[in-house]
Amino acid sequence: MNLDFSDDQKYLQEEARKFFEKEGGLSNARKVMDQSQDADHELWNKIVGLGWTAIRIPEAYEGLGLGHLELCVIAEELGRSLAPVPFSSSVYFFTEALIKYGSKEVKADLLPKLVTGEVIGTYAIAETSHQATESNLEVTSSGDALNGIKIAVPDAGLATHIVVVTTSNNGTELRLVDLKDPSVTVSPQKNIDTSKAFFKVVFNNTPSQLLGQSGQGWQYIQHLLDQAAVLFAFEQVGGSQAALDMAKAYALERFAFGRQIGSYQAIKHKLADMYIAITLAKSNCYYGAWALSSESSELPLAAATARVSSTKAFQLCSKENIQTHGGNGFTWEYDCHLFYKRSKVLSVLLGSAATWKEKLVANLEKTNTLIKE
Repeated sequence: MNLDFSDDQKYLQEEARKFFEKEGGLSNARKVMDQSQDADHELWNKIVGLGWTAIRIPEAYEGLGLGHLELCVIAEELGRSLAPVPFSSSVYFFTEALIKYGSKEVKADLLPKLVTGEVIGTYAIAETSHQATESNLEVTSSGDALNGIKIAVPDAGLATHIVVVTTSNNGTELRLVDLKDPSVTVSPQKNIDTSKAFFKVVFNNTPSQLLGQSGQGWQYIQHLLDQAAVLFAFEQVGGSQAALDMAKAYALERFAFGRQIGSYQAIKHKLADMYIAITLAKSNCYYGAWALSSESSELPLAAATARVSSTKAFQLCSKENIQTHGGNGFTWEYDCHLFYKRSKVLSVLLGSAATWKEKLVANLEKTNTLIKE
């Protein structure tokens, strides 16, 4: 593996960081929470205006035709600022699904609209609190009609279209649905992070379009999940680094018994543990970015590795940030809880930590890198 981000990609990341700082940083997440909004619409429109939604869309469809590495650096800054926008749903999943599996007609119709922000996409996999598998799917596609219920669908209140994983007589399918169709019912669901909205979506003989080949849907969604896992890992690293920066700044400015609390060994150890976790996760993210950008057969292994380590890092850093702040860390006025809540949501958004650990072990076994006794 040999990966380094180009000067242009590093510049893009720097500009993204400046943009989020200029737009208010964490205050955007607080605004969405305080006003009970689905997302920050103003911030989203500015992101669309910057062309970030067009990064992966080919130039033939009015996009920028860039690669996944550009998305990786954007993802890290999204995670650092906890941006309350539907970027991951629309760009990581929906756009990639259309690029890879959409027909020429679907691409010509929707990809240019994703560039302009006229279309916002999302995806639906989960149906119960249990992990979705190919054998327990209950949302059905018969002909082009969908029936059933999906839960924990991110950003469905803002989205115009959705990619749905369904079961049919031919096996699992990926189906494209227009959420504006009157046969679709969308209702909000509660979650710990109110800056990230989730919804229940009910389909009642809803018209849909097949993406790719019938019976190949589970294979398709696993590939999309692997891609998204790498990008979410960068988000988690960004959030972890921001939590460490916040903890460090507080440890240097807060005094107890006449000393900076950062001079106490217990606080030093917390910050050191956070730094080590971030460094390990970032290394694994680079592995994932290489596999993703090079379309390597190692992507499933790299994605699981990045996912597991970044989830651990974000959970650790968000908790230790609270502990470093002491009693203040548990208050609404301090921003520590924003990272803790987001870490919890991201840890289950693509499947549980246990699921990704199982994927990691399974892929290690396939590549014969796990020593069996």
